Parts: sequence; structure tokens; C-alpha cells
Amino acid sequence: MNQANNPDFDAQLLTNLIDQFKRDQESVYNTWFTGAGQRLKAFRAIRAGVKDTFTAIAAGTFGNDFKDSPLEVVLTAITEQKQIFVGAAHAFYWKPKIRIPDIYENAENKRKFGQFLESCYSATREEQILEQMSCLDSAEIKGLGPAVANIIYFLHPTFVLPFNTAMVNGFNALFSARIKLGSWQDYLTMREACVGLNSHKDIKNMLSKDLGAIAGLLFEIGSGRLLVDGNVSMVLANQKEKAERAAKARHQEVLDEEKQESEHTLIQYTLVRIGRALKLDVYVARNDRHKNCDGQSLAQLTIPELPPASVTPDAADSIGMIDVLWLKPDTKEIVCAFEVEKSTSIYSGILRMEDLAYSIPDCNCNLYLVAPDDREKEVVAQLNRPSFRRSLTDVSLSYIPFSELLKHADGLVKFGEDHNIMQKVSRHCTCKD
Repeated sequence: MNQANNPDFDAQLLTNLIDQFKRDQESVYNTWFTGAGQRLKAFRAIRAGVKDTFTAIAAGTFGNDFKDSPLEVVLTAITEQKQIFVGAAHAFYWKPKIRIPDIYENAENKRKFGQFLESCYSATREEQILEQMSCLDSAEIKGLGPAVANIIYFLHPTFVLPFNTAMVNGFNALFSARIKLGSWQDYLTMREACVGLNSHKDIKNMLSKDLGAIAGLLFEIGSGRLLVDGNVSMVLANQKEKAERAAKARHQEVLDEEKQESEHTLIQYTLVRIGRALKLDVYVARNDRHKNCDGQSLAQLTIPELPPASVTPDAADSIGMIDVLWLKPDTKEIVCAFEVEKSTSIYSGILRMEDLAYSIPDCNCNLYLVAPDDREKEVVAQLNRPSFRRSLTDVSLSYIPFSELLKHADGLVKFGEDHNIMQKVSRHCTCKD
């Protein structure tokens, strides 16, 4: 452990590992941390979900199970981050036989957990976060351990280190340490060491102030994908076959993600093509402008920035992440917004639509969620969450199945007269009272 804080640690070893980590196109550095932009989209949804969670706890409407709670929405958005957070929800599943984590039946523990989330949500300084973690540790809530850090990471990524079994194994292997998975004190020790390592003069320019990058490095070491002296015997003796299976599984995951990303881009390109045929200006989410489809660059087919008159400055960041927007060329009025949700959170897409609707006075914009055919029930279920039923009473959304859009795209391009033509291929979704 001392080695982690010692400025004389083997910098060459670490820099070589980091270089391997960054060069490997199938490492979580490239598939998650700097990947297709879905990581950045998750922050907004998770932050909103955390607020819903502590608000529901304070109002007494949280419930006595993980399922169907606002906490489930938060963990669903986190686990959608794939590899590095694939098991993040397990620690919060209600286990009735052993009655953990004890935040569902025990009202006082539930209140403490809600206060912890609210305090972290409102915090602006590192010491405030660490104080709250120490308070939660002292509360000794059965079954509620440092897996909570995976939630708080998405509120404060430069202060909080994600935490799971693979990361702990990676840290222990790298530093010959004995960090334990369920100990808050061990977590805080590990976090402090990683913050120190991340700011070391030989390392700080190689990764990121966002602690997700160094967590990803530990994850790859702990998973056996990157070898160090501390995990070689484990990998050779016990994990060789498992590592090979993991590598094949990771490769398949990458291929599946590439396929999903390709289909997402095809839908965006189709919406761009239709919008341009209708003589409208088209804007594509800033994190997707580098994409190409059918030999054409989305950046060359769309306007580079949202006109200042289109949205309020406060909402510009969120609305700038909406997948496709159509605008009238003369007035710069946004007339249609499309959020494409191939495999990512419907919840976060609705939040961006909500931001758009309430940033435009007397909004008459047509809002569409574009998703695979088999996600229609999920769209309807999310729209009927209590928070959306309250906030979207004056806003209606429509759902466009992928199959309908692709089937009729050429007809829409050829025969469409204005943006209202999209109502022909959409299904209206209304929040139920």
C-alpha cells in the first residue's frame, strides 16, 4: 500500500501499462471511457435519477424494494455502461432472506441513505464528499457498502473512484495491497492512493482528471487483460482459460456494440436525409458529428452549431446532445427533435426532450423517440413514471419504430412536403394521469 503513495514507485511500469491500456482498441479505455459518447450522455440521466431517489425517500414514496424504485432507474443507467459497471446493480438488489441492503424496510436507514445522496448531489468540494462517505460508513447500514461509490462517481467523476471486484483485484495486484471489497475504510484508502497516483508528474498527462480512466486501468489488470507481477500467477494458474473466454466475450461485445453503433448512425443519417429533403436545417448531436454513413460525413450534411436563438443558454448543453434536430432555415425555430435509443437509456432521452420542451416558450416542436420495435413497451413505461406524468402534462411525445422509419424513408424523402409528414410513421405516446 505504501508503494501507491510513494513518489519512487516504478513509473516506467505504470507508463507502459497505461500505454498498453490506451492502445488496445478493445480495452475499456477505448470502448467505454473515450468511446462513442454514451458515457457522457449517462451523467445527466443518473444525476436526475439520484435526485428522484432522495426526493422519493423524503416524500415517503420510495417503496420497500429495489424493483420499480427510482434507484433502479439510476442503476439501470449505470449498468448500461457495459463492461466496467456490468454488475453495479447487484449490491442494491433487495435480498429478502438476509434482509440486505437494509435501506428498504428500515425507515431510519432509508432516511440516512437519502440524506447521503442529497448531500453528495449538492456537494461542490472533495472534502464534502469524503465527509459524507465517512458518515455513511459510521451509520453501519447492513449490506450497504462502497458499491455506492459507483453512483456518486457519476455526480463527481473527478472526486470519486468507481469500485468493484475487478478494480480491487487490479489494485491489489499492482500494489501488493490487501484492499477488501466491502470495507469503506479500504475504499477510501484505495481512492486516496489512486488520486495520488493520478496526479503524479509521470502519470497525470497520460490519463484524465476523471477517475474513471484509472478505474478502467485497474479493471483491466484485475480482469487479467493487463499483466503485472502481482497477477501473473493468478492468470497462469487459474485464469488462463477464463481470460481467453473473457477476451472472446469482450471481442464479441465490441462487435455487437459496433453493430449497434452502426444502426444508430444509419437512423441518424436517415433522419438527416429526410430533413434535408424537406428543405430544413439539420443539427446532429455534437458527439456524433464525426460519424459517416453511406460514404457521407454527418458533419458535412448538417449545421455545425445550434443557433443561439434556438435554445436558452442554460439548456444548450443538454439539448446539444439530442441526436437529430430539424430547424426552419429562416426563423431558426426547432420544429422536430429526434432521440435515437438503440440500446441506451430511454430515460435519459426523455430528459433531453423535457429540457428542450421547457426551454422554448410555447413550444410547438414535434418530439420523437426513435427506437427498435421491441422497445415500445419500455418507452410507454418510462413515460408513465410519476416524475414524467407530472412534468410532461403539456407535452406529448411520439414513438417511431426503426422498421417504420427505414421502410418509408424513401417515400418521405420523395413525397414529404413539411415536417409534419413524420406523424405518418409515428405512434403517439401520452403520459397517463
